Amino acid sequence: MKALVRWGATLGLVGSTLLGSVMIGSFPVLALSEQQIKEKLDSVPVYLITNQEGLPLSRPLPNAQQSGGSVTGVYMSRQEAQSFIKELQTVQGQNPQMQQMVKSLQVTAVPLGVIYQQLQQSQNQSERLLFAFKPVEQEIKGAMDLLRQSGQQVQQFNSVPIFAVRFSPDQGYVPIQLTSENQELIPLFLSKQDAQGLLSQVKPKFPQADIQVIDIDGVIKTMQDKNDPWLNQVVLVPSQESREYIKTLPADSTTPRR
Repeated sequence: MKALVRWGATLGLVGSTLLGSVMIGSFPVLALSEQQIKEKLDSVPVYLITNQEGLPLSRPLPNAQQSGGSVTGVYMSRQEAQSFIKELQTVQGQNPQMQQMVKSLQVTAVPLGVIYQQLQQSQNQSERLLFAFKPVEQEIKGAMDLLRQSGQQVQQFNSVPIFAVRFSPDQGYVPIQLTSENQELIPLFLSKQDAQGLLSQVKPKFPQADIQVIDIDGVIKTMQDKNDPWLNQVVLVPSQESREYIKTLPADSTTPRR
């Protein structure tokens, strides 16, 4: 895989949707193209550990699962990616070459849509780079707590959790309206706390409203396979940490800040 250092003008301030008002509406049925899926995923920054050339830190796939294949970590938290680099840098007994390599490691932000696009384009390549997502532990715990509250017996959650607010368990998702554009959107949150904020607005009028826990794999598969009427209005809302990071990027930046 080539260096993932190009950012482009793909990350909008999706966090501004949190200031919208709750709306109820009906939506046209529109299937999503691969490009539309990528554009929706592009609203979420993810974080790779890369060397000074911008190449992701990777390791060969274990047990020869795929000849020539390798895997790299994709962090949902920039802070957690930085912490991992610090851990590597404190390991004692490294040879000089390894020490120099570790010193050059950095965190590179990439739109999630770039990861999705790379996976789609490399499906049949023998030396493809696979991506192991590293969810935020706090969000994993929040997802499992919600699932257990709903009566499910869960011991682990093996994907990136997504939180969606519903009017009730048997009704649709709660849309919001951008005050500046008068556009209705359905937010899918990367943070349980953000979903709780929307839920608190809905609860007074809709006492049965709740938070549904889904995962990023299920969201992508639904976008790929279904003609559900709400898909064209879906917007992925990054965590507060990522929204703050996005604000630090110059408006015309073409490379991520590290």
